[in-house]
Amino acid sequence: MIKSERKLHVEPSPGEAEFSLKVAFTTLDRHHVDQHFGTAKCVLVYGVNKEHWSLLEAIEYPSINEGTHEKLPARIADLDGCAGIYCNACGASAIRQLLGKEINPVKVSEGANIHTLLSEIQDELQGTPTGWLSRALKTEERKKQDNASVQGRLSKLMDEEW
Repeated sequence: MIKSERKLHVEPSPGEAEFSLKVAFTTLDRHHVDQHFGTAKCVLVYGVNKEHWSLLEAIEYPSINEGTHEKLPARIADLDGCAGIYCNACGASAIRQLLGKEINPVKVSEGANIHTLLSEIQDELQGTPTGWLSRALKTEERKKQDNASVQGRLSKLMDEEW
C-alpha cells in the first residue's frame, strides 16, 4: 500500500468535536479544486460548522507512476472521518470504495474556489441541508448515537459487581 508522503496536522489542532463535519478538497495550488481524486498531489481537510471552518490537515502524495487502483486504499484511509471529498473527477472504483467508507465524492468544475465551497457548505448548514450533505449529517448523528450507546453499555458493565 502506498502511503502519503507528507501529512501536516495544524497545531494547535482545533477539536474535531466542534465541527459538524470534515470535508476534503483535491488541490495543487491549495486554493482551488483542480485535481482528479486518484491522481491528486495534495488533499486539504477542513472542519466545518455553521459559524466557521478551519484547516485540519494537508496531505501530500508522492509522484509515482503506478496504477491508481493501488493508491486508492491509502488515499481513502487518509480521509478517515471525512464526510465528503471535493474533486474534479473520480473513477467508478474509487466512488464505490469511498461510499463504502461513508465518504461522499463531490464533483465540481475545475478551478472551484475552496473557500467559496466552504462558505456554501456553511450556508447549507444554516438552512436545511439536502443531497450528500443531508446524508452525511444523518450518518454523523447515527455514529454519535452508536458511540453514546456503546459508552452507556460500558458504564453499566463497569458498575456491575464482579
